[in-house]
Amino acid sequence: MTEVLTPREVPLGGLRAMTVRRTLPQRGRTFVGAWCFADHYGPDEVDDTGGMVVPPHPHTGLQTVSWLFAGEIEHRDSAGHQALVRPGELNLMTGGRGVSHSEVSTSGTTTLHGVQLWVALPDAARDDPADFEHYVPAPLAAPGWEARVFLGTALGDTSPVRTATPLLGAELLLEPGTVLDLEVDATFEHGVLLDSGSLVVGDQQVKPAELAYVEPGRTSLRLEALEASRLVVLGGPPFGEEIVMWWNFVGRTHEEVVQAREEWQAQITRDGAVATDGQDVADGRFGVVVGEHLPPVPAPVLPTARLKPRA
Repeated sequence: MTEVLTPREVPLGGLRAMTVRRTLPQRGRTFVGAWCFADHYGPDEVDDTGGMVVPPHPHTGLQTVSWLFAGEIEHRDSAGHQALVRPGELNLMTGGRGVSHSEVSTSGTTTLHGVQLWVALPDAARDDPADFEHYVPAPLAAPGWEARVFLGTALGDTSPVRTATPLLGAELLLEPGTVLDLEVDATFEHGVLLDSGSLVVGDQQVKPAELAYVEPGRTSLRLEALEASRLVVLGGPPFGEEIVMWWNFVGRTHEEVVQAREEWQAQITRDGAVATDGQDVADGRFGVVVGEHLPPVPAPVLPTARLKPRA
């Protein structure tokens, strides 16, 4: 079965918020493997949108995957990592028990375009220390297509980046008329996120910013490009655990998320007000983003109802 998920638009940032298109999570689907969050943005002209300015904010229980098609973003985190995100290069940050980070597009960026993805960590790894990996996959090419495998194995290439559960992450460029039968692990479920062009996945046509979900049991994905297309293929075995996901936290219970929020708020406030400079933030559970002077992002108010687990 192939199911097409349509995105919803979500503002990201402050007064000049850039708009992202979110396909995961949805009411009827939380996961593709361990992938639990997918934002797609751009191409946006930075002069119009102000670019990406995401001040320090916390994460628990997940990994963030940054992948760009155009532009450049500076990543800083509380574990001391500083790195640029460029097209064709993977930045993977492990939140584990707690980390904070910022993401700001660089001054030389004129157009910003890419995807921001989250991976839920399994119970055995979700309290691991914060970590960070940067990887530049070599491009693969054959008549009609080009690919970069940034996580897992596909097209005869394997990424060395470590993940807590088996995963697949790859960018593909297909020329018009190309039909590619992509060999995949039959135990995986897959998501095909179309960035641009027009694509048929199996028997379903997919439009830009839509995600085609394919259930486990197939040994190949048939991808037919009706016009020049760029897509990101995600995959992994069904996650098999329930999570509670709210704001930037992934936990297992309502109480865990409440505690994480309280600890973040306690860390970033002085005399009841949010610190105006990142260097004034206390070095608590989430640490301090090294070299970042943007004030941290306060957590939103929790819903009045208990947070429910997602399967």
